[in-house]
Amino acid sequence: MKKEYKIGLVGIVALVALFFGINFLKGKALFNTSNEYYIRFANAKGLAKSSVVYADGFEVGIVSDILYDYKNPGNVLIEISVDPNLILCHGTDVTLDAGLMGGCTMNITPAPISDKVYHYGDTIPGNNEAGLMSTAENIMPKVIAIADKLDTLVTSLNRLVNDPHLPAILGNVEQVTADLTHTTRHLNTLMGRDIPAIAQTYNKVGENVLLITENFKTLDLRPTLDSVNNTISNVNAIVSQMRNPNGTLGALMYDRSLYNSLNRTVGSMDSLMTDIKAHPKRYVHFSVFGKKDK
Repeated sequence: MKKEYKIGLVGIVALVALFFGINFLKGKALFNTSNEYYIRFANAKGLAKSSVVYADGFEVGIVSDILYDYKNPGNVLIEISVDPNLILCHGTDVTLDAGLMGGCTMNITPAPISDKVYHYGDTIPGNNEAGLMSTAENIMPKVIAIADKLDTLVTSLNRLVNDPHLPAILGNVEQVTADLTHTTRHLNTLMGRDIPAIAQTYNKVGENVLLITENFKTLDLRPTLDSVNNTISNVNAIVSQMRNPNGTLGALMYDRSLYNSLNRTVGSMDSLMTDIKAHPKRYVHFSVFGKKDK
């Protein structure tokens, strides 16, 4: 055999090996038959070629190709190769489930067997709303926000742990804890010893108050109230007389001339008493032998 033939044969073998190797790496069955279908989605974000296709969580095939439908913008055609034993009927639900760490897998929920069967090369509408993809897209912003908060928390904890004042703070906390423990014990002792006696005293006071209340209920306060009313009436009568200018008290209060006369009389009496004290012999005469004839 010529050298050129040997080189050509080796090249052909290498190309065949390369072809089967690439298909093997893509996950395609080399010697097994499969059915090809197209799944239409509005978005295939995260899905990659050779991704595993599941039916109710069981591996049944792979993603062969991902094509954009240029004739119908906004649609993506996903070519899948599945086990020929898998029968897909109308009503089959196909979803894209996104993982939290990225990536995406296709899950098929076959419809019950019926006369309306999808055939090789048919296009099956995908469920754009169901699956974890939309849920993951909604959750990811919240996860990112939580991650940012966790990062801030970890930073604060590191700063706190490295704080040189932390030992002193912990010592103060231990002291406060010890003080609280001592206070709690003292309160327990107080509650067990003094509180019952105080409660008993309050009970006795309450009983006395009830007894006094009952005694008040039995008292006849009518005579006392009548006496008070009579006294108030008398006071009102006196006040009325004082306000009446024709009465004695009223005249004393409202007649200015009478007031001045009484004032002069009192002044004269005061002068007389002063003179009597100063010259008593002018007004009182005593004689042991009787009165002399003048």
